[in-house]
Amino acid sequence: MNRSVPRLATLAIATVLAFASLTPAEAADSRRGLTPDDYYRIQSIAEPTLSPDGAWVAYVVTTNDREADEPRSAIWMASWDGAERVRLTAPANQVATPRFSRDGRYVSYLAAPAGSDTRQIMLLDRRGGEPRPITSVTGEITDYAWSPNGTRLLVTVAEPAAIAGAPREPEADAKVPKPIVIEAMHFKQDEDGYTAAGAGQHLYLLELPSQRMGALTPGSGASDSAAVWSADGKRIAFVRTRERSVDQDGMEDLELIDAEPGAAPRRLARIYAPNQQHLAFSPDGAELAYLQGLEPKWYAYIQDRLVLIPVAGGASRTISAGLDRAVATPEFSADGKAVCVVVEDDLTQYPACLDVATGSPTRLYKGPAAITAFLAAAGHRAVLASSDDSPPEVAALEDGTLRPLTQHNAPLLADVRLGTVEELSFKSRDGTQVHGLLVKPADFEAGRLYPTILWIHGGPNGQDQHGLPVDTYPLELERQLLAAQGYLVLAVNYRGSSGRGAAFARAIAADWGHKEVLDLLAGIDSLVARKLADPNRLGIGGWSYGGILTDYTIATDTRFKAAVSGAGSGNQLSMYGSDEYVLQYTHELVAPWRNPALWLKVSYPFFHADRIRTPTLFLGGEKDFNVPIAGGEQMYQALRALGVPTELVVYPGQYHLFTRPSYIRDRAERVRGWYKRYLAP
Repeated sequence: MNRSVPRLATLAIATVLAFASLTPAEAADSRRGLTPDDYYRIQSIAEPTLSPDGAWVAYVVTTNDREADEPRSAIWMASWDGAERVRLTAPANQVATPRFSRDGRYVSYLAAPAGSDTRQIMLLDRRGGEPRPITSVTGEITDYAWSPNGTRLLVTVAEPAAIAGAPREPEADAKVPKPIVIEAMHFKQDEDGYTAAGAGQHLYLLELPSQRMGALTPGSGASDSAAVWSADGKRIAFVRTRERSVDQDGMEDLELIDAEPGAAPRRLARIYAPNQQHLAFSPDGAELAYLQGLEPKWYAYIQDRLVLIPVAGGASRTISAGLDRAVATPEFSADGKAVCVVVEDDLTQYPACLDVATGSPTRLYKGPAAITAFLAAAGHRAVLASSDDSPPEVAALEDGTLRPLTQHNAPLLADVRLGTVEELSFKSRDGTQVHGLLVKPADFEAGRLYPTILWIHGGPNGQDQHGLPVDTYPLELERQLLAAQGYLVLAVNYRGSSGRGAAFARAIAADWGHKEVLDLLAGIDSLVARKLADPNRLGIGGWSYGGILTDYTIATDTRFKAAVSGAGSGNQLSMYGSDEYVLQYTHELVAPWRNPALWLKVSYPFFHADRIRTPTLFLGGEKDFNVPIAGGEQMYQALRALGVPTELVVYPGQYHLFTRPSYIRDRAERVRGWYKRYLAP
C-alpha cells in the first residue's frame, strides 16, 4: 500500500529575492496564477553534493523540453559564497548522481556517452576538457562512490552486468525478445518491469587510472545495494537480499566485506527492511549506522529508526527511539559524537543531529519548510529545501538560518502569484485530532463561500507538508494550480499518514477506507462550519493512494459534485498478483483465500459502486506496475454501466510517475477542466 513516491521527498526555501525589484502594488497587479504551461519553466533541483573542501556544491537541474517532449538534466555547480553558478554539462536525458573526487579535481556523474543508450560513469576535469566515460558496462549502474583515497570507485550494477571484454552469450535472434523466466515472489516493479530470475545487482571495484573493473560480489545469487566505504577504505558495508526487493519475511542482511576482489562477506545483522536504506560508518570505523524498519505487519506504515551496531560484532542500539518520527539519510558528524538525519515531522521535514551516547536530538532548522537533503563538509552545512512559495533550491545552513546558494526558479516566481497556505487542526468524528493545510486563492476574500477541492496525498505513508515540489508527482504543485483557478484546496493528513508517530500511522492497518474517510470528511465539515467552503460545490481527488481514497470516499458520501481518481483502484482483490505489494498483502491482510471477507471489505468501492453518484475522471499510466491501470479501468467500467458521468484517460508508455512533459501538462489541464465542468458557480 506504499502507493507513493519515495518518502521524505522534496522541501525548499522561501526566497524573497525573486520579488525584490517589485513594489507590493506592482507585484499584486502584474503577477498571474500558476498554470500547467509553467511545467515548462520550472527547474527541478536534486542530488546536491558538497566538495571535500566545502567550497562548492554540485547538483542536478532538470527542465522539461517542450520540443523534445522529455526531461533534460544537467550538472551545475554553485560556489559557497553564492557568487558563482556554473553549468558543467549540456542538458541531456538521464544525467544524474554528481560526485566530487576526493581531491576535488574531478566531478563524476552518470550519463549515456554519445552514441550509446547505456549510462556510464563520466569523469570531468574541473580544470578543463571534455567529459569522458570511465566505465563500459552493459547493465545499469544504480550507484557508485569514490574510495577515501580517491584511487577506486565502488560501483553497483544491476544485471545484466557484463563488463566490457567479458564473454557474453550470443543472442539467437536479436530481434526476438527472450521469454521472461520468473521465480521470485516480488516479480514486478514499476519502471523496471518484470523481474526475471537472476536479475539482481552486484558490487564492482573500478581501479583508477587503469579503469580495470572487477567483481567484488560476483555470482552471489542475491542482490546487493546501499554500499558504503569505511573511512580508511579497507572495508565496505552493504545490504543483501535474495530478491531485487526486500526478502519475503520483510527483512534484509547487513553485510561487511574487505575491499578486495575475492573477499568473503560477513553478516553483521538481519534486520527489518526500512523504507530506503542508508548506511554510514563512524569516522573511526568502529560502528555502522543504519535504518531499521517495522515488522512486516506494519511494513507499509513507515517509521524508520536510526540504529548503531558495532562493526566488530555485538548488540545494536536504537538512538532515535525517543523521537517517534521517521528519519532518513544518516551521516556521522566529523567528530563521531552525533549522527545527523532528516526528520519527518508534522507538516514539515527538518535536519537534526542525534547524540550518539544519549540519542538526544538537536534540531538544526526551525520553520515551515521541508528539508530533503542535508550535507556537511569542511565545517559547512547545506540543504535542499522548499517552502510554500519556493520550489526546492540549495541553501547554506548557518546558525539556524538558510542562505540561498541557487535561485534557478527566481524568474518564474517573479511572474506568478501563489496562494497562501494555512495550517489546520480539527477533530474527526471519533475525536481524533487531525492536521492539514488549506491553500487559499491569492485574491482570497473573507466572507465568501468558495468552491473547495479535497486533494488527497498518496502513500498512505506520506504527508502533506509545507513545500512546493516540482517533480513528476506534483501533489503540492497541484494544490497551487487549483488555487490559481479560484478554489480552496484542502490537504488532510488522515490517519495512516506519517509525521505524527507510529501509532497514528498504523491506525488504519487492515482497515483501509474507514478512518481515513472519517478524517477527510471531518476536514471538509470544518471548512463548511467556518463558512469558507460552499457545501454545494465540493470536489475531491488525488493520485495513487489519494486516488484509492477518492474511490473510498465517493462510495461513502455523495456530497461531492466532481471527483478525480488518479492511479487508483477500488477492487483490491484485483491488485493481488498484478501490482508490486505482495509482501504487504501477505503480512497485513493475509492471502485472499485465507480471509476473503476482509478482502471484500477493503474492496467496497467496486462491490458497492452502485452507491456512487459523483461524476468521476479516472487517470493512469499504461505501464504502471505500482497501481496498475486495471484499478481505474474497473471503476470506470462500473460507473459507466451505472450511468454515472465518467471518463477514463490512459497515458501510453507512462509508469506510476509520469516522465513525458506533455502528458504531465495534459493531466493538469484535464484535472482543471473536470472540476470546472461540475463546480462552476
